[in-house]
Amino acid sequence: MKLVGAISTAVLSLTLGVGIPAYAQQDQHDQPEEQKAKPAQDEKKAQPEKSAKPQEKNAQQDKNNAQEGKNAQQQDKNNKQEEKSAQQQDKNTQQEEKNAQQQDRNNQQEQRNAQQQQAQPTQRAGNNGAGRIPDDRYKANFGQEHRFRVSQSDYRDRRFQYGGYWFGFEGVWPSNWLYTQDVYVVEIGGVYYLCNASYPGVNIALSVTL
Repeated sequence: MKLVGAISTAVLSLTLGVGIPAYAQQDQHDQPEEQKAKPAQDEKKAQPEKSAKPQEKNAQQDKNNAQEGKNAQQQDKNNKQEEKSAQQQDKNTQQEEKNAQQQDRNNQQEQRNAQQQQAQPTQRAGNNGAGRIPDDRYKANFGQEHRFRVSQSDYRDRRFQYGGYWFGFEGVWPSNWLYTQDVYVVEIGGVYYLCNASYPGVNIALSVTL
């Protein structure tokens, strides 16, 4: 029995002695392969990160291109709007010129009408039938040195009073005369006229009540 036990112990010792180094060697052999496998896996994981950078650059480039396209469109809109504004300004300027020319024509026509009316004046005689202001009273109250103003209401009433006499409007009030401007009465060829020093040559024929 002792012999059998000793043999068993020796066999077990040999088995353990042989098995342990082999297992250790196996571990050492397997360990480098795992370590080698890990860098390969790390490289595979790192590759998507590297490939993601060009995609980000492309996406940013697309955004830049899109923004440049929007800027170009906005610039085109601004240019078109400026062209429209310039064209509208030209139209307004042309319209203003037409209006000014029309106003000039109207003024010229009114002046011609006033001159025609002055060419054929009518004068009403006063109660004494003389139809003329005495020289002394004319010099004292009328002529270029005796100026006064006529109101718009006087013209609407078609007469005004000055120097002790009533005068009636036989002509048309010129459009360029202002009621705030000084006027005076003169006698030309036995006919009395209302004159404006600011517009010589354009007079209004008057009738006088003596």
